[in-house]
Amino acid sequence: MDNTSFVNSDIFIYVIIPFLIFIARIIDVTLQTIRILFISRGNRILAPVLGFFEVLIWLLAIRQIMQNMDNVFCYLAYGAGFAMGNLIGMIVEEKLAYGNVVIRLITRTGAQDLVDALRRKGFGATKVNAAGGKGPVHVIYSILPRQDLQRIIKVIEGYNPKAFFTVEDIRMVKEGIFPSKKGMMKMKVMTPVRILKKKKVYQRLRLYRKGK
Repeated sequence: MDNTSFVNSDIFIYVIIPFLIFIARIIDVTLQTIRILFISRGNRILAPVLGFFEVLIWLLAIRQIMQNMDNVFCYLAYGAGFAMGNLIGMIVEEKLAYGNVVIRLITRTGAQDLVDALRRKGFGATKVNAAGGKGPVHVIYSILPRQDLQRIIKVIEGYNPKAFFTVEDIRMVKEGIFPSKKGMMKMKVMTPVRILKKKKVYQRLRLYRKGK
């Protein structure tokens, strides 16, 4: 069987083409989900790159639809790929855990113990006294990387299983206290000894340049 006869065969038209459309839709919708995530976080590099490949793959899929207008399996594959792409995109977005979140906790009792526990785990925590609908309450704020969300929830539920808390995405964070990561590169702290060493190197470099 030559290439022309294979392209015109029923297997290629009713099986392979719909399957390729299905895969293309999964990829481009998944990229769209991740691109929207990067846009919401202000990532100006990855968002345009993903947008380029997203539209390119979509054009390839829609081209096959236009060339096979009488093939109902192409329409089914297009819709199924869109639905599956949304599902996979959500799963990938959860696995990436990209960005930072703020968790807001409201409790009546044990606020200071919980704050101390969070700080021992490396989380920054701020406690504020407030007035709730049924009396005084304590509001605890903590900003953390999204990938640490489940870890802080376990700490909260360990101290107060009935605590009320909300989680919100935030666009940008500057400064703050965050839990350390094992295996990650530690940031160098500019101690007085390191500052003096840097000054000595700079002075030697200046003397060397003057000698030249």
